[in-house]
Amino acid sequence: MGKIKREDPNAETRAKEQDKDEVKLKPVFGIRPGVYLAYIYLLVIFLVLFFALFYPGLARPGNRVSFDSEPQGAAVRVDGVYLATTPDIVFIPKGARSIEMVLPGFSPYKTEYTFPGQVFTSRFFPPGISIRGELDAADPLEALRLGAAEAAEWSFAGEPNAAWHTPPSLSEAAYRAGPAGADPGVHAETENILASSLRYTVTRAGLRDLIRAEFLAENGGLSPSPLTLVRSAREALALLSENPGSAAWLAALLPEPSSSAVKQSAWYRETVTAAVGIAGNTEPGNGAFEPGGEIAGLAFLGVSGGEFVASGFFPRRIAVGDFRIARSELSRASWETFAREAPEWEESGGEDSPAGSSPGGSGESAGNISYYAAAAYCEWLTGRLPPDMDGWEARLPTEAEWEYAARLAHGEGVSGRTDGSPAPLDMLGGLWEWCADAYAPLDFFPEKAEYLRETAPERSVRGGAWINSADSVSTETRASLPPDTRSPFVGFRPVIARKAPSGEGGIR
Repeated sequence: MGKIKREDPNAETRAKEQDKDEVKLKPVFGIRPGVYLAYIYLLVIFLVLFFALFYPGLARPGNRVSFDSEPQGAAVRVDGVYLATTPDIVFIPKGARSIEMVLPGFSPYKTEYTFPGQVFTSRFFPPGISIRGELDAADPLEALRLGAAEAAEWSFAGEPNAAWHTPPSLSEAAYRAGPAGADPGVHAETENILASSLRYTVTRAGLRDLIRAEFLAENGGLSPSPLTLVRSAREALALLSENPGSAAWLAALLPEPSSSAVKQSAWYRETVTAAVGIAGNTEPGNGAFEPGGEIAGLAFLGVSGGEFVASGFFPRRIAVGDFRIARSELSRASWETFAREAPEWEESGGEDSPAGSSPGGSGESAGNISYYAAAAYCEWLTGRLPPDMDGWEARLPTEAEWEYAARLAHGEGVSGRTDGSPAPLDMLGGLWEWCADAYAPLDFFPEKAEYLRETAPERSVRGGAWINSADSVSTETRASLPPDTRSPFVGFRPVIARKAPSGEGGIR
């Protein structure tokens, strides 16, 4: 028998290993590879540690410093340059530095500090220096007022989404107000500020901010306790129950299923049914035009007071007192008369004024006039009222006065003619006209804090301009602009009315 040939199972592996190239390190200066490679590795590790732990401190000596404040959220300035917002950790170069912490509504915290030059681990380990500032407020509620004004500005930005967010300005301000917000001596003003903020709460984010602010204010800026939770909820319900529009507002703003729960409540059914009844009552009021005379070259019409139904988001009945209103928007000639005596306002209403005239007006209307300039003209006109009008003032019309006169002129929901002929007063399609009111999207909520009126981000304009299509503007149309806006499509017409008694709110 022949011999059986057996195959080597490792033959293929050995063949592949024989095909590989072998690289052998040679000694360097008589030093074996295993030795000098170890030194190379140690050198690399040393360099990494040196540049990580020592070099930053040698190249730029300084310290990582922890900044904090009470209340938090203060801007940190070092040598006049903004670096952070508390609480935060920032690197401060070596040397004598001027430190300042600033927070709206509070007195600045200032100090001087000499920072040593830390060399080892100046960038990684926890900061060895901490600076904490205690900020004091001369007016305990100034922070809350500023926060409410900022929240009102954000209300014009619309509902936030995944791409951008609005800051919780109102609740942060309630936290910063701290114990002052719950102090019995100022609690009424706190509630007035929060109640007036309802007028600008048009987004769900704004509603969350307002609710959080209410609880923080009630608890002195701290987390609410069970007792303050109940008290805050009770006050919030009492505030909402004061206004019939609250149910419709919540139903429109809350997400499901909360919105459905509100709509199914007796509160919602009763208030909405009553509003529908008011809106359906189009019986004319008792207003009428009367002769108004001429003052400082302006022709006026007298308007006897009455009431009308304002529609908007929530219909309601509004009463208006007697006043006089200019027959037309202020003409350029009248504006120039004022500007010659008050040259600081001369740039308004100049040659770059409107490209068209207000229909029915006496001459070309003066545009490019800001709210502030229009108010200045009215103050100037007040000084030219005849002696028999002591106790009266010239000013911009409130939205209610403007709409009342417009409805009277156009025969909408108020009575209206002294002689059966159309009134010589056209308030639509000339220029947008400034009103005295701070624009509030939800104007059916009462205004209880005058501060918000003064700091409102925008002012109301009414009437539309000649550039707008006729079907896009009516006597009910509301719009707004920042008060410093100068546009060729915006002018005004003054009214003359009795001054508000001392201590009363007057113009909204």
